[in-house]
Amino acid sequence: MSPRLNLFGASRSLVIRARPSITSHQSWILPVVSRRGFADEKGPNAPKGPNENALGHVSEEAADMSNIMGETGPDLGQGTPVQDILKRDKEGRGKAPEVIKEEMDGNKADSTSFANLLSLGQLESIAAGGHGTDPVTVDTVGHKYALPDLPLPKNANFKYRYDPIVAQVTNLLMKDGKLSVAQRNMSFILNHLRTAPPPVPNPVRPLLPGAPPPTHLPLNPIGYLTVAIDSVAPLLRIRSQRGAAGGGAALQIPVPLGLRQRRRQAVQWILDAANKRKSRGSGKNQFALRVADEIINVVEGKSSVWEKRQLVHKTGTSARANLNYKPGGFRR
Repeated sequence: MSPRLNLFGASRSLVIRARPSITSHQSWILPVVSRRGFADEKGPNAPKGPNENALGHVSEEAADMSNIMGETGPDLGQGTPVQDILKRDKEGRGKAPEVIKEEMDGNKADSTSFANLLSLGQLESIAAGGHGTDPVTVDTVGHKYALPDLPLPKNANFKYRYDPIVAQVTNLLMKDGKLSVAQRNMSFILNHLRTAPPPVPNPVRPLLPGAPPPTHLPLNPIGYLTVAIDSVAPLLRIRSQRGAAGGGAALQIPVPLGLRQRRRQAVQWILDAANKRKSRGSGKNQFALRVADEIINVVEGKSSVWEKRQLVHKTGTSARANLNYKPGGFRR
């Protein structure tokens, strides 16, 4: 016969648990996730690669030894000079080049001597578009232009404010005393020369000897203007002496000109040729544009100014026999 089931005893082993409320689910806490930072990778337990246990550089070893001994070690940011390595390596010193041996022995010449500075000045002159034969003196070493003569005059800030040829051309451009208008036209001319394509000179009508290459002219508009004016500037002028040839006929006498006189005559020829040109548009800058185009034509050998210069020189050559004339007659 099967034993009787005791329900009271079975109910003692049951544990009644209360159902959790909704609010208990809302107040749960996020689980903490452990993450490894970058600093943990360099820890003592971090995995090491195949090159982690390699020995340091010779300079690093020397720096560590210098720190221990309290001496001045090599600069790790600059590297170890070859001379310092060869001082500790006698075998390698014997196989070193002669230049390094002389430098280690202290027999090397000073690299900053005056002769070396002159050579560097020559190289800089050639790189700037000049010639290798340009004079390089003590005043030009380390300077783009020669140093001024001291002491400076009291009116230097007024007298030497502008380039001499720029000031002379500006005065010749001025009309009715309007200097500001002439200065604006001068600025337009220089800016046009700077932005214009490089000129193509005519070999039949060469420029002034020693002029920079044509490709370098737009880089220096003042030099561009100077080369154009000095290239067509006449060396002389023709003076007519009335009645000197007899019978009331005039005698042509060549007279040499100075630098400012030559430039003045050349600028006047350029302005006369520019006035005969047709404007390419309308506006207040058309006159300055015509002058700038005429300067470019002078450099390229297309201007009529070259013919005037050639005619003056031809006439002066044929009349050079009249140089001995004086008001009372020819010189004996």
